[in-house]
Order: sequence, then structure tokens, then C-alpha cells
Amino acid sequence: MSDPIARFRRWLRDAARARVPLHDAMALATATSDGAPSLRFVLLKHADERGFVFYTDARSRKGRELRSNPRAAATFHWNTMGRQVRVEGRVVELGDAEADAYWATRPRGSQLSGATSHQSSPLASRAVLVARRGALVRRLGDDEVPRPAEWRGFRIVPGAIEFWTHRDDRLHHRELFTRRGRTWRTTLLEP
Repeated sequence: MSDPIARFRRWLRDAARARVPLHDAMALATATSDGAPSLRFVLLKHADERGFVFYTDARSRKGRELRSNPRAAATFHWNTMGRQVRVEGRVVELGDAEADAYWATRPRGSQLSGATSHQSSPLASRAVLVARRGALVRRLGDDEVPRPAEWRGFRIVPGAIEFWTHRDDRLHHRELFTRRGRTWRTTLLEP
């Protein structure tokens, strides 16, 4: 298959059908403006020809790093299927309309937590966070939970996508797609 996005989407569906736990989890690597890396897992929310979308609080460490150094790498690993996908590319911040549209699909509890937490900020105690959430619940009643301005979407626009497939005796199959304008070039890599 010469379209890496279509292949990725097929592999993601395969993982979902195989009931791989957290099949949409990706390890996301970011770096500070001077290159100090950090890594954590986030959930992929959408993938298409424009890239790979996830959401976070832009005040979080990853949000700050993405704003100061808009490049990232992500890895999906489906061990039980013997598959892995690596993605590398520039990152663009999504607009309010896209963030609002996704926010509206989140369960109310997730919205409340997202509106309550100042992700990655120091916290005096869990009780402070729970109290803040309780105050928001009381203030809103049954009203909709507004999306916080700093709760944003980000898209990794891939410049490279590598597909790794397990093979016996560590003779794995690796295929790297690199973007050249609107086309993709394929290279086999040694394991």
C-alpha cells in the first residue's frame, strides 16, 4: 500500500477489532526550544491526510513545548499484533472551531475534569483539585461545560511515517515513508 495514512488507519482499525487495550494510545515526544526531550502517552482522536490529532491543555508541559518547538514524534505500539508505527513531523495548533467540536463530544465528566485541571501545574493536595471540581459542578448546575480557552487541539503533520512488523529471529520488517511535497517516498530499513 503506497498511502501511509490509509495503511495507518487500517492498522488502527485492526487493533480496535483485535480489542488491543488503548489501541489509540500514542507515546508523544516533544522537546523544549533548546532540545531537552520529554515523553508521555496521549490518545489519538483523529487521523487523516492532514495528520494525527490529539488534545491537551496548552499550559501543560507538552503544550508549552509544542508552542515553543512545534515538532513532535509519536509511536503506536500494538505488541499483541507485532506492529508499531512511528510518526515524525511539524505540529500545528487547531483552531477554536475544531477544539469546540471535539469538546462537545466528550462525556460531561471528562469536560468537568478538563475544565478543572491546570494540567502539569504543581498541586498542593488532591483535595484541592476535588474541591475545585465540586465548585465548578455547583456553579454550572445542568449548564454546558464551556471549553477552557487553553484546552487545545494539536495536529502532527507527518514528514515521516515508519511501519514496523515483527518477524521471527529479530528479522523485523521496517518500511519508512518520507513526504516529498504531496507524494510519499518508500524506503525499506534494516531491522
